Amino acid sequence: MSDTIVDQTEIERRTIRKSDWVACNSAFIDCRTPGSDKKENYAFIGGGVSQNAEQFINLTEEHGFNTGAAGMPNGISNNLHLHFTAETFINLGGEFRLRWGVDGKQGEYVSTDGDIVTVPTWIFRGFTNEGPDEGILYTVLGRDNTGGIIWGPSVLREAEGYGLHLTADNRLIDTVAGDVVPDDVALITPMKQHYIDELTTYTVEDMRKRVIQPGDRVYSDHALLCNALPGGGAQLSLAIGYGMSEDRRQVPNVHEPHSFNLAWVRAAEDEGILRHRHDKPQELLIKSGRWELTLNGDPSSTIELGPSDAFSVPAGAWRAIRCVEAGASGTGELLVINAGDDRVYLEWAPEVVDAARDADWMIDPNGYLAPVGVMVTATEDD
Repeated sequence: MSDTIVDQTEIERRTIRKSDWVACNSAFIDCRTPGSDKKENYAFIGGGVSQNAEQFINLTEEHGFNTGAAGMPNGISNNLHLHFTAETFINLGGEFRLRWGVDGKQGEYVSTDGDIVTVPTWIFRGFTNEGPDEGILYTVLGRDNTGGIIWGPSVLREAEGYGLHLTADNRLIDTVAGDVVPDDVALITPMKQHYIDELTTYTVEDMRKRVIQPGDRVYSDHALLCNALPGGGAQLSLAIGYGMSEDRRQVPNVHEPHSFNLAWVRAAEDEGILRHRHDKPQELLIKSGRWELTLNGDPSSTIELGPSDAFSVPAGAWRAIRCVEAGASGTGELLVINAGDDRVYLEWAPEVVDAARDADWMIDPNGYLAPVGVMVTATEDD
C-alpha cells in the first residue's frame, strides 16, 4: 500500500465540525407541507438524497457512502418516502418516532439517544421529532449514487397543492418561487398501487432486529492488535458488518450488505487505537468525549475533535486516535464508518507490530489475533 500523506490544507478540508454544519430548509418536496416545513437537512459527505441543487455539501468526493443529518423542531415530521440503498440513522440525542409502510401504519419505533436504526431498502419510512428541538438524526446512506428517493403518494399530491413538483431527473420545481414546469422532462407521479402491493412488509419484531440500542452493543477488548499495549486499549463493538475487528469470534448485530460498515469505539482517557492504516475511505464521528487524531505518524498533524465533529480519513493514510477527555461515563465514544461490505484489513505500524509480538500477539493468515507462541509452531505449506 502506498503512503497517503494528508497535508495541513487537506486536514482542514476533511474536518467537519459541528460548527461547519450548513442547513438547507428546502431540500425536499414536502418543504411547504404543514408539519414538515421546518426541517433542516445537512449533507456532509456527498449530496445524499437532497433534491435541492443549492444544498451545501461539506465534502463532495466519493467515499462509497454518503453521510448527512436531519434536524427539526419538536413535532416536525419527515414524510413517508422510499430509498433504494441503505439508510441508517444514528441518534445523536433526542426522541424520534419512526414509522413505516405506505400509510405509515405497518409499524412504529421510538428511537432515543445512542440508537442505530438501519431501515430496509424499498419500504416507505418517515419520522417525527417527539423530543427536544435540538434532536439530531445522523444518516449514513449506501453507495455514492443513492438513486434518489420515491415519495409516498399522499406526499406528492399535497406538495403539488403548494406549488412544488419533482422532475424525473430529481430537480425540485418551485412554481411559487417562479420556476417553470419543464416540458422536456417528465414530472414524478405517485407510485402505482400494484407496485405498492408488491413491497415487502415488516413487523415491529422484524424492525427491532435492525435496531442497535446502547444495551445491544457487545464490546471486545481484544478486537485490535494494539489492545495489549499502553495507549491502545480502545474497545470495539461491531454494529453493521464485520468491519475492522481482528477478534475471530466477534460478530455484528446486522450482517446485511450496506456498502459500508459501522462500529462503535470506546476508550478511557489516554487510550485509543495506535498507528495503523487501511485501503478504505473512513469517517470518524465523535459521539462523546474529546479525541485526538494524529495523521501521517506526525504529532504536528494532530487535531482535536469533540461531540458531533467528524473527520474523513483517506484510504492509505496512517492514523492514530486517542481519547483525551472522557465523558461522565468514564469513556469517550466514537463511530467508525468504513466503505465496503468486506472485512477491513488493518496494516499496523512497525512499532505496534513489534511491541505486540513482545506481548505474545500477532495477526494470523486469516487476519485475526493469535498468540505468537502458537503461531511459531505452525508449519509452512510446501
